[in-house]
Amino acid sequence: MEDCIVVDKQELRKAQIGAGVGNFIEWYDIGIYGYLAVTMTSVFTEGMDERMGLLVTLLGFAVSFVVRPLGGMILGPLGDKIGRRRVLFFTMAIMAAATTIIGLLPTAGQVGLWVIIPLYLLKMLQGFSTGGEYSGAATYIAEFSPDRSRCFMTSLLNSGSMLGFAAGASVVAVTTMITTSLWGESAMLDGGWRIPFLIALPLGIVAIALRRRIPESPSFEAAHVKTATEDVDPIFVRHNLPNIVKHYWPQILVGCAIVAADGTAGYMLTSYMPTFLETQIGSNAVHTAVAAVIVLVLQALLIPVVARWSDRIGRRPIYAMATIGNLVLLVPAFALMHVGTLWSLYLALFLVSLPSAFFLSLTGAVMSELFPTASRYGCVGVTHNLSISIFGGTTPLVSQILVQVTGNSYAPAFYVMFFSAVALVALLKMRESAARPLLGSVPVVSSHDEAAVLVEGQDTNERLDTRTMLLSPEPAQAVGTGAR
Repeated sequence: MEDCIVVDKQELRKAQIGAGVGNFIEWYDIGIYGYLAVTMTSVFTEGMDERMGLLVTLLGFAVSFVVRPLGGMILGPLGDKIGRRRVLFFTMAIMAAATTIIGLLPTAGQVGLWVIIPLYLLKMLQGFSTGGEYSGAATYIAEFSPDRSRCFMTSLLNSGSMLGFAAGASVVAVTTMITTSLWGESAMLDGGWRIPFLIALPLGIVAIALRRRIPESPSFEAAHVKTATEDVDPIFVRHNLPNIVKHYWPQILVGCAIVAADGTAGYMLTSYMPTFLETQIGSNAVHTAVAAVIVLVLQALLIPVVARWSDRIGRRPIYAMATIGNLVLLVPAFALMHVGTLWSLYLALFLVSLPSAFFLSLTGAVMSELFPTASRYGCVGVTHNLSISIFGGTTPLVSQILVQVTGNSYAPAFYVMFFSAVALVALLKMRESAARPLLGSVPVVSSHDEAAVLVEGQDTNERLDTRTMLLSPEPAQAVGTGAR
């Protein structure tokens, strides 16, 4: 029993709030940039061809993902070395500062098109910090959570992300309505667009204060990191980036395939749909924002429900439903968008959001379950950020290019469906990891009674493999800070 970590529920709640607030702000920024894309095209590319200006604005979204893998490659291994908590504090401070400064930039009308350069640099700074943000938060909460409810606990991060995006869309909608009613139709172009970005400052201050109070992950503290020798299993060794690729490339490939399907579906819904509906369908910007808020709140509520289901039936069945859902539902959803009515808009967005919710319910848990504790932050940072940058973050830009080049407004749907088909194949190589201890960690349970039951039945429990655990010769040392 001493080899099990019994989670302190109060510390777990504190950890969830502290980690979740960062994801909320990250997606708040994505939301305001996505829903202000058309406005920002006029603000930052004034004088440029409108179609080219829109691509330049969307490139500003994509460019933040160029450096995101770099953030994962640097901040991930750093988090394995100095701890999850310290790196998460740093990423939050950088993210809030960059978003606020975007709201202070001059416009192209004031200083010329060169203003695109600082805009891109700030988006890249956001991307660097985000490279360590989600992978760190997911790793942190996964290590803090009881094995039997890990997916539910980590899924709350993505619920917070969707609420953050909904908050961003809501702020844009409310700001638009208030400023235009007070100062006329050009109010957003005249400076109203700055307000949603500047709100990131007080949000960031609150988030930083919360993160100063979170404890370190007990699984991280309990892990005895070893030096690489011939007689030590690689899963117990803290690896640098080259060795991460050397030892875990099969898991990295599986993870990248799954994240590509997840990312293209998610970013099409959250970051490209506003532009698509306004430019291709002719939807009113306020109606689009309101519909998105309602759908995203529903998605945020659905994510933990699906995650709880996954904790019972496994990860692979839920992933299968998500991939097949995209293959079946996306074309009908795009057909409904072209109907052009309000009811068809809501139904279409709901159909797009449904498979995405299934993906998002699993991301944090599965990425953490693929890799061992000693190198988990680095592995998740590389895998998640590499795939989300190449495929997810470029979805708005690639989708718009596909629509303009092919003239087919269904092209974004086919783009997402392709990656879902690839993920379906990758599932064949993914091991089932629900309700099992994390690789390289001892079991994490919610009570002493659960630990007693686990110990008593360990010889017949197919979900336990002590070869993947570093069991101390002095078991009491296996219980870290934050455990009881």
